[in-house]
Amino acid sequence: MAPRLTTLTPLLQSVSTPIAPLSRGAKLIARPKRPSLLPQLVILSDGSAFTQLTTSPRGVYRTQKDSRNHPLWNPALDRLKNVEEDEAGRLKAFREKFGTDFDITEDEGASDFGDLMSEGYKEDKSILGGKVAKKRKGD
Repeated sequence: MAPRLTTLTPLLQSVSTPIAPLSRGAKLIARPKRPSLLPQLVILSDGSAFTQLTTSPRGVYRTQKDSRNHPLWNPALDRLKNVEEDEAGRLKAFREKFGTDFDITEDEGASDFGDLMSEGYKEDKSILGGKVAKKRKGD
């Protein structure tokens, strides 16, 4: 018995016919050259504020650390030198687990810089009074 062939072309044509014909020359929509900028209000830690244009969708941005209260930006401010702000409670948890032996007192850190600079220093005997000594015959 030979297999019987059925014609499915009417069914396939109705299913595969696209609504709009596709073309090979389809072009992509050009993206804008610059992203759209939105105004953003930035509130610093001391309460001062300014507005800037940014791509961020957030309208208001509040800073915890900025150039007004960071010790790297203000090395002369004494109130920022040994301040440990424990906002998340991590320092407290560390001290409870390991103790307070890791805390640095103020007098230790003040004089250690000179010691660090002179560490490993050896006086060179070949330099006398700023003049370089002449090379010896045996050297």
